[in-house]
Amino acid sequence: MVHRHRDVTGGTARATVFGVSDGLVSNVALILGVAAANSDRSSVLVAGVAGLLAGAASMAAGEYVSMKAQAELVERELDIERRSLARQPRAEVAELAAIYRSRGVDADQAQQMAEAVMDDLDVALEVHAREELGVAPGETGDPVGAAVSSFLAFAVGALVPLIPWLVASGSAAIATSAVLGAVAALTVGATLAVFTERSIVGTALRQLAWATAACTATWLIGSWLGTAIG
Repeated sequence: MVHRHRDVTGGTARATVFGVSDGLVSNVALILGVAAANSDRSSVLVAGVAGLLAGAASMAAGEYVSMKAQAELVERELDIERRSLARQPRAEVAELAAIYRSRGVDADQAQQMAEAVMDDLDVALEVHAREELGVAPGETGDPVGAAVSSFLAFAVGALVPLIPWLVASGSAAIATSAVLGAVAALTVGATLAVFTERSIVGTALRQLAWATAACTATWLIGSWLGTAIG
């Protein structure tokens, strides 16, 4: 039976999943922390919107810089390999043959395979890059796509606990934010479990546990600050 693999090198799917999770946890914690200190609706809205925009921009910038630096590093290594293939073909053949022998291929066959690869420099670069660097030319990910995905995903996650404060305030908005945050955390965990083929219940509860811990901590800190400052 033929099986298919998901694309796990592009970065966009990873950025989206973590963006939603980070946006949800950070903003629900922020909103509940501010509400515990001062449940004034306008204060919570300002804090929530600021947290959404700042967090989304920070996530996008961090994802872009990280992936861009990684792509540039890989491209540098590919340039080194490209020059070596052109200038030292015999050494590269010997290097590739040694890799094949280390994997149990007969010495003569390993030599023949390595020499055959060198017949086409583009193929040789791809093979050497995969065998020596663990990457492939043209598969270094999309920094812009990852940055956009991070921004949008964080914003979506951060918006969930903010929605109640658009139409309500006080204890009702606090409770609704907490409930929406819990439901969203379970949903993110379950989605991640499907994507990674892990236990849906276990992953969903793990996500909820981390979100609850973060929110509890900020709620307690916010309550203490509200009492201390007030």
